[in-house]
Amino acid sequence: MVAANGDAMPTALRALSADEAAKLSALRRTKFIATGALVVCVAIFALAKSLQGRWPWLGFVAAFAEAATIGGLADWYAVVALFQRPLGLPIPHTAIIPSNQNRIADNLGRFIESNFLAPEPVRQKLKEVDFAALVADWLSDRQRAEGLSVFVGRLVPQMLQAIEGSGLRDFATRRMLERIGKVEVAPLVAELLTAFTEDRRHQRLLDEFTKIIGNFLSDEQALAVLREKIREELPSVFNLFRADAYLLKRIVASAATLLEDVRGDPDHPLRGEFDQFVHGFIDQLRHSPDYARRAEQLKRNFLARPELRGLAQDVWKSMRGFIEQDVASPNSMTRRHLTSLFVEVGQNLARDPDIRADMNAGFVVALASFVESQKSGVSGFISEQVKRWDLGQLTRLIEINIGRDLQYIRFNGMLIGGLAGLALYSLELLVLAN
Repeated sequence: MVAANGDAMPTALRALSADEAAKLSALRRTKFIATGALVVCVAIFALAKSLQGRWPWLGFVAAFAEAATIGGLADWYAVVALFQRPLGLPIPHTAIIPSNQNRIADNLGRFIESNFLAPEPVRQKLKEVDFAALVADWLSDRQRAEGLSVFVGRLVPQMLQAIEGSGLRDFATRRMLERIGKVEVAPLVAELLTAFTEDRRHQRLLDEFTKIIGNFLSDEQALAVLREKIREELPSVFNLFRADAYLLKRIVASAATLLEDVRGDPDHPLRGEFDQFVHGFIDQLRHSPDYARRAEQLKRNFLARPELRGLAQDVWKSMRGFIEQDVASPNSMTRRHLTSLFVEVGQNLARDPDIRADMNAGFVVALASFVESQKSGVSGFISEQVKRWDLGQLTRLIEINIGRDLQYIRFNGMLIGGLAGLALYSLELLVLAN
């Protein structure tokens, strides 16, 4: 069926479902019984009225039947007037629902907006849902996590392209360099060295240094160069007696002995001197303005070098190439890590009630704000949909769902009317008897 404005009617209004067919059958049955009861009241009234002269007590029956007939007719009119014009007559204030379709549509939309989409009821309803638990259960399923990682993997190249095209990469590089530029280098280095010197771990440097010097003193080429330097410094007469070889031998032997003593003695005085040097250097870094100024100058010179920005670009290109190649691979390491990450997030979320509570609170705020911003649109949508419904179909839909209950008004009208008529007839007799 097509609505008056040419739009196709909703499927729910085109054809009756099995449930609606059953409701329509019950409605017709109730209508038939109500109409039959009205006809019975008319027949009883006519019969009682005709026999009232012979049997006066039938006056009570006639009064009941007469008032019941009037009440039944009045309620029949009221029920029919809701959906159509009684007997097709153009009586004012009839066919109420079809005549007020637009107003009903607008009021229905406003009613739903005000009562069902109000902020407090929406928040209370959202609080009943454990969104975080649903997310945790979903992510904990490895098959779903794999599907999510595949989906994210497909988006990675577009994300990287968007980052590069938007200038976000250059912005991030500048911000990173700016943040590094604000860091005070000297105190930071002092703290790092302090952590490094705990338990005298810096003494390992001295051990390595002694090994390097020992290797140097055992190298023939190095010794030859050292001997040549000694020959240059000694007078010529000493070289005639090969004093350079004697001095070199004594220097090497003394140095080797010293280095061996240092390596074998954890409390050697040279180690103490090294401790004092390191701690003094750390103290200068922490408190000396001159050291701080030099460190800041070195930092600025380093950050100002163009090679640093080129290095950042090279790192980005290498990382992007690796990621794009990996996500395209059937055995992508990135997707495997993403899958494990999603599963772990789901499991941790399921175990942590505090995080779930925070997430649920966030969901409530976000969804409630979304509903609040969109509820006027929902109201308008409902109103427009109701306005587009065909009048006949709309009337049929409402009548099918509430018409059977309305028919009981006719029964009630006949009963209440009959009792009222009976009471009035009795009162009339009492007044006339006096």
